Amino acid sequence: MTTTIEHKSYARVGLLGNPSDVYYGRTISFSLANFWAIVRLEPSDDLIIQPHHFHDLVRFKSISQLVNRLESEGYYGGVRLLMAICKVFQKYCNENNIELKSGNFTLHYDTNIPRQTGLSGSSAIVSAALNCLLDFYNVRHLIKVEVRPNLILSAEKELGIVAGLQDRVAQVYGGLVYMDFSKEHMDKLGHGIYTPMDTSLLPPLHLIYAENPSDSGKVHSNVRKRWLDGEEFIISSMKEVANLALEGRSALLEENYTKFAELINRNFDLRRLMFGDDALGSMNIDMVTVARKVGAASKFTGSGGAVVVYCPEGPSQVKLLEDACKEAGFIIQPVEVVSSFLNDVDLKTLSST
Repeated sequence: MTTTIEHKSYARVGLLGNPSDVYYGRTISFSLANFWAIVRLEPSDDLIIQPHHFHDLVRFKSISQLVNRLESEGYYGGVRLLMAICKVFQKYCNENNIELKSGNFTLHYDTNIPRQTGLSGSSAIVSAALNCLLDFYNVRHLIKVEVRPNLILSAEKELGIVAGLQDRVAQVYGGLVYMDFSKEHMDKLGHGIYTPMDTSLLPPLHLIYAENPSDSGKVHSNVRKRWLDGEEFIISSMKEVANLALEGRSALLEENYTKFAELINRNFDLRRLMFGDDALGSMNIDMVTVARKVGAASKFTGSGGAVVVYCPEGPSQVKLLEDACKEAGFIIQPVEVVSSFLNDVDLKTLSST
């Protein structure tokens, strides 16, 4: 009998270029070791998706507890995510003549990724589950690394989650990744060109987030429609956002961290101009402002809810930032970056493209 399989997938930080990944742009992202999701697969007679004891809670002591729970955690836990990736995975294998062995399993999951912080908590669960399925069915060598982010995104789209490929690429590859989502690549290949970078190129970074985040899901506003309608300001601004990732890659390779700080700030400023303060949310803007008041560079990690910060002046500036966050009621912690976790089989699927 197959032994238990367990995979961990990490939170993600969009470092530069987001949200241009859904506009044929470019991004740089990395996997954040501070937070993760774990999925465990155990062989079983029936196929069982195990609800989480906290995230899929359906038993309450009172109606007040139920309402409070829904207001803080929402209606959905991870069960639907696990079911969706099972469906997408099986459908992909059928369509690509990948034979799956017989046998069932039970999926369990756990996560410590804070909700509504723009750190890709949902896709981390899906990514970890996909890895379990690849190993259970022994088909990792048949599904290319570049394709896996598409499968994760498809599972989330099944549930009406609006997102791009950037997060899923970072979670599949691990480490620091430069991504080019140009229309030419997307039309020809069905995915972008993803280039791993040395994580040691990153300077010390910090993460700021709120313990009780609010309105982080509104950031996309009507920008997508304006882009599709051909509004010149949105099109030109999104191109500039994409170019920030290209410039950022050069800045990191050249260890030009002064330029790197400028690019981080410009990324947020462009987002703010395009989306507007009402869409971004006052708490999210406050997190960026707290960092900038002490001279640090800062921007959203994703769609809002958390902020990545670079303190170019070193420890003394970090101390000022820590004090400012404490006064404002925000949580701050040093960023830990995950090294790439592609294994030999994954690397062979890359070389076969």
